[in-house]
Order: sequence, then structure tokens, then C-alpha cells
Amino acid sequence: MVDKATVLPPSMPCPETGQMLRRDTRPFTVRYKGQEAIVDLPGYYPEGDGESIHVGSDMTAAEEALRTLKERVDGVPAPATIRRIRHKLRLSQRAAGAVFRVGDRAFDKYERSLIEPSGPTIQLLRLLDTHPELVSELQTADRR
Repeated sequence: MVDKATVLPPSMPCPETGQMLRRDTRPFTVRYKGQEAIVDLPGYYPEGDGESIHVGSDMTAAEEALRTLKERVDGVPAPATIRRIRHKLRLSQRAAGAVFRVGDRAFDKYERSLIEPSGPTIQLLRLLDTHPELVSELQTADRR
């Protein structure tokens, strides 16, 4: 089955003011613990300044920027980092869950940014990113 791309209308009235909003992309600053990143944020915007409306996947860029800032500031790996490490280790999501002993669907949830990994999982990710050869020892230990 093929997913159809959602076609959004070029404009819409603001539900609160009735002012006409137009589909556009504008710079948006994401801040986290004194750090910031600027992303292009799609949405419906008024002429000049004012409240905007974001629908569907409009907030994806801001959410990804926040995860990147959290990775930089707090060391919590972003979903893309987790996916990169898992691929480096040549593990499926299910196999990674078994090696890390976090459950079959945990890596799916980490990589979709539904939940964040625990501290020990983060530490093991870092260790295996630096020393990927150790994953075979964990897989062997899991079979005992």
C-alpha cells in the first residue's frame, strides 16, 4: 500500500481571531539549558508577527533539534545516534533489545523518540560505539 502525501491548503483562518494564516516556513529558536539551535519551522503564519499554527509533522524539525541539544548537553543520545550505533553493531532492533536486555520493542521506541534509554543503556551504547567488538561477548553471554 502506498502512503499518500498529505496536501495542506495554502491558507486557513486562525480559529481564535479569524485572521487569515498562510502556509510558510520561518526560523524558530529551540532552547535547552542555555543552548540553542535555529530550525526552519513549517506552519501557518499571519502577516508579520503573531501566533502560528502547526499541524501534522510541522514540529518534527523542532523536536529533532531539541533531541540534538539534549544529546549535547545531557549526553542522552538522539534517535539518529542510537540508530547509527545499532547499525554499526549490525543488530536488528529486536536483537539490540536482547543484547541490552531492555525488551523487544525498546529500540523501536528509542529510535522513534517515544522514550529515552536509561542511564545504563546509554553507557553501554557509548561503550559499544567505541568498542563494537564487545557486542559478540554480550551475545555469547546471552546464550549461556
